[in-house]
Amino acid sequence: MEVNFEILSEKDLQEVIELCNLCFHENTSMEYANKVFQETKEDPNQIYLIGKLGNKIVSHAKITVIPTIYEEMNTYAILNHVCVHPDYRRHKIATKMLDYISKICRENKCKVMELWSKNIRVAAHACYHHYGFTLDEAGFFSKKISE
Repeated sequence: MEVNFEILSEKDLQEVIELCNLCFHENTSMEYANKVFQETKEDPNQIYLIGKLGNKIVSHAKITVIPTIYEEMNTYAILNHVCVHPDYRRHKIATKMLDYISKICRENKCKVMELWSKNIRVAAHACYHHYGFTLDEAGFFSKKISE
């Protein structure tokens, strides 16, 4: 499956919210999503990534790049709302998306990617472990960014 990854645009916002509401059993309203999107769309450290098969959005991830003044912590990224539409799972879309996210993180000089994921998402956790994330003491998955 050839998935094309791109940054979320306003025209695709409703479809992304529908995907996330489906995958995470959430009930985010379009009003709320649009408000936050308008407030953050110009912030280069707030990245909403989507994966499309043709015109259908089949995957999504939110990337937050966090530069710090602390040398050891450096700049890092937190990923959340990482998902693939249930009808398109088991086709390596998540792996391809994580590869694309890793590229974005390297471009932003991130030292580490951390992943926030609900405990009930056991199948997703297996994917993250397979990709090289490890479970840290705070319940985040982390993966060192190779250069």
